[in-house]
Amino acid sequence: MADVTAVVLCGGRSRRFGGGDKTQAPLGGADVLARLLASLPTSWDVICVGPARPVPRPVRWVREEPPGGGPVAGIRAGLASMAGETRKTGVVGPATPYVVLLAGDLPFAGPAAAALVADLRAAPPEVDGVRALDEEGEEQALLAAYRTHRLLAAVPTEARDLGVRRTLAGLTCRTRAVPAPAAWDVDTAADLDRAGQHLAAERP
Repeated sequence: MADVTAVVLCGGRSRRFGGGDKTQAPLGGADVLARLLASLPTSWDVICVGPARPVPRPVRWVREEPPGGGPVAGIRAGLASMAGETRKTGVVGPATPYVVLLAGDLPFAGPAAAALVADLRAAPPEVDGVRALDEEGEEQALLAAYRTHRLLAAVPTEARDLGVRRTLAGLTCRTRAVPAPAAWDVDTAADLDRAGQHLAAERP
């Protein structure tokens, strides 16, 4: 049985990308979200927060209510979906002990996400999570693994328009430096072009 659920946020407005949904932008024969999902371990449960669409693996789609409430509202919707599954089975406590939070515009994040979970499994109980440290030394709260019950306690029920960093600031987290492509997000057309060039360079 899986002990990890990935909550993938893919319902943003993509203003810097020029509108539309950047996670549906084509990238090397797939789209940005599809590349991320395909890179995650197949044993993980996956909850995608955003408008449902065809994707290359089984996922559960949920939406924050009302839609457009921001990333913390999306996180709450994903966590609530996990809790709903727990109530249906009669199990007390989180559906899985670990949850990985991921922005849906990180096409190369899968292997790094698995490494973050491995670090958290090995960490002492007082450590609430392990966050990626990108190439510029910035902590990435949306490329991170958390103990599910600690994350549930940190995210309020009324989560609309809250900032991720401020909301999760009280968690005790370690960091792990990840390879540069893992933390590359696709915020702009230039970012998408960089991701495409990386894929082309990786092909034999």
